[in-house]
Amino acid sequence: MGYPFIDTLKFDDKGLIPTVCVDYKTGEVLMVAYMNKDSLEETMKKRICTFWSRSRQELWLKGATSGHTQEVVEIRTDCDNDTLVIKVKQNGAACHMGYYSCFYKLIKEDGELVEDGKKVFNPENIYKQ
Repeated sequence: MGYPFIDTLKFDDKGLIPTVCVDYKTGEVLMVAYMNKDSLEETMKKRICTFWSRSRQELWLKGATSGHTQEVVEIRTDCDNDTLVIKVKQNGAACHMGYYSCFYKLIKEDGELVEDGKKVFNPENIYKQ
């Protein structure tokens, strides 16, 4: 099954498009990853976020190891068709460091960097370090 909108998207020279995942209820930014055409088609079919792993050079089903999946609620593109925003129902944590959002670090006005997020799990219990 093809998805005609995919041909209107502007993928970069590596065939990737940045994708911002946000909590569908709160609007909190959970993570940023990259998709290629194959991962976007998988995401559309399964309604579970699948990305392209730039480090491993393979499709990456979010939550395959941790069980912390992202169910797709809505997909949007920006005015230039070169970035995606996916509203998701986050099951567990988005961050491999155990936080609900990957954006758990706050830069204070004085420049101090502090952890300011909800820790959902201990990564040592899920990932083999």
